Amino acid sequence: MFATHNGHRGTASAAIVTTVLSLDDVRLTGRTVLYRVDVNSPLEPSTGAFLDDSRLRSILETLKGLSDAKVVIMGHQSRPGKDDFTGMEGHCDRLSRLLGQQIRFVADVCGDDAIDAIEEMQPGEKIFLDNVRLHSEEYGPEKVSFEAEPTSEIVTRLSAVADVYVSDAFGAAHRNSPSLTGFAEEMPCIAGRLMNREIRALGLAVDDPPRPYVAILGGAKCDDSLRVALNLIERGVVDCIPMVGVVGNLMLWASGHDIGERNKEFIRSTMGEAFDETWQMAQQLANDHSKMLFLPSDLAVEIDGKRHPIGVDELPTEHSIYDIGFQTLMELRPLMLDAKCILWNGPASFFEYPEFAIGTIEILNMCAEATGVTIVGGGHTSALVNQRGLSREISHNSTGGGSVLGMLSGEPMPVIDALARSNDKYRPLLGALELESID
Repeated sequence: MFATHNGHRGTASAAIVTTVLSLDDVRLTGRTVLYRVDVNSPLEPSTGAFLDDSRLRSILETLKGLSDAKVVIMGHQSRPGKDDFTGMEGHCDRLSRLLGQQIRFVADVCGDDAIDAIEEMQPGEKIFLDNVRLHSEEYGPEKVSFEAEPTSEIVTRLSAVADVYVSDAFGAAHRNSPSLTGFAEEMPCIAGRLMNREIRALGLAVDDPPRPYVAILGGAKCDDSLRVALNLIERGVVDCIPMVGVVGNLMLWASGHDIGERNKEFIRSTMGEAFDETWQMAQQLANDHSKMLFLPSDLAVEIDGKRHPIGVDELPTEHSIYDIGFQTLMELRPLMLDAKCILWNGPASFFEYPEFAIGTIEILNMCAEATGVTIVGGGHTSALVNQRGLSREISHNSTGGGSVLGMLSGEPMPVIDALARSNDKYRPLLGALELESID
C-alpha cells in the first residue's frame, strides 16, 4: 500500500520485481553492518556547501532502524576529475546533525585505519568511511571487473570485520562496483528501507500498476524515455503516455510535424551519437503506437526572453520551444485526475526560467491533486517536488536518476540483482547465522 494524500490511499497488488531480504527479515542488534548509501549531492562549487541534502535525509529511516547495531556507512560523492569530487567528511557532519547523533568520520576506505575503527565500535555507534571512489578498485581505469569483485581488497577486508551488508544505494543501482555488488556471495545482503520502497514502487509501475495508468515522460534524455515507453507498451501495462519537454518535441517531429531547424538541431546535438537509434525508436512509437501517445497540441516559444504561445498547427518555428501550452495542460488534466496510477519522469519545460516553468509546475500540481498512486521518477522532477514542499502529496518520490530510467526501461539493475542473489543464498541460513527476525 502506498500512501497518497488528502486522506486518500492508492492501493494495488504490486508484483515485486524481485525477492530481496529486508530489515523486517533480520535481527541485527549488536551486529556489524556495512551500510552502502548513495548520498551523492549537489554542492556549491566554491564552498562545498550542500545545495540539497535530500539524499542524506532519505536514509534516516534506515539508520534509525539500525540504532542497536554497529553501522559502517559507505558512500561516494561524484567521481575523480570532477569539481565536486570530495571526501565524505562534510556528508558525515551534515548526517550527524540530521540524525541527532554524532557519527565518526574515518578518512579511509578499507585500510588499517578503517579496519581498526570498525573493530573498536560498540553497539549503537556509527562511522562514515571516506569516499569509496578514492579507491582505485571502485572507479576509474583500474576498477576491478565484475568477476573479480568478490576478491577485491574492498570486499575481502571489509567482509572480514562485518556480519551483514545493507544497501540503500538505489541511485547507483544501475551500476556495479565492489562496494555496490561485490558482497552478494560473502554475507547476507539486505535492502534498506529506502531501497525496499524504491523496488516496490517502481516494480508497481513496471509490473502491475492499477489501471488506468498514465506515464508522463519528459526532459531531455530522449533515448532513455523512449526505451521506457516501449518497455511499458510491450509489457501491456500502460494506457496513455504523454510526451512533454524535449521528448515531446522529438515525438512531434517523428509524427510528421516540422518543429523548425533550431529545435531539430538542439535534439541532434543533445543526442549526439545516440540520435540515429533514438530516431528509430521515435518512428517506431509514432508508426506503431500512436494511439497510446498524448502529444502537445500547443507550445510556448522563447522570443527575446519572453514566452509566446504557438499552436502545433502553426509549426514550424524559428524560435526555441521551451514549454508546453495551456491547451495541452487542459487536455492532460482529466487524464491525470482519472488515472489510478501516474508515473512522471522528466520536466515539461525549461523550468529554470520562471516564464517557462508553467508546464512543469502544473503537471506537478496535478500529480499532487490526483487521488491515484503517484510515482515521480527522480532527477529534476524529484528535486522540484522537494523544492515546492509537495513530498507528502506524492505516493513515491524516487531518489534515483539514471537508475529509475534503467528500471523502468527493463535494463539490468546490478545492485538489485546482487540483493536477489544474496537472498537466494542466505535466506535459508538466517536461523543458523542467528539473524532471523523474532517477529
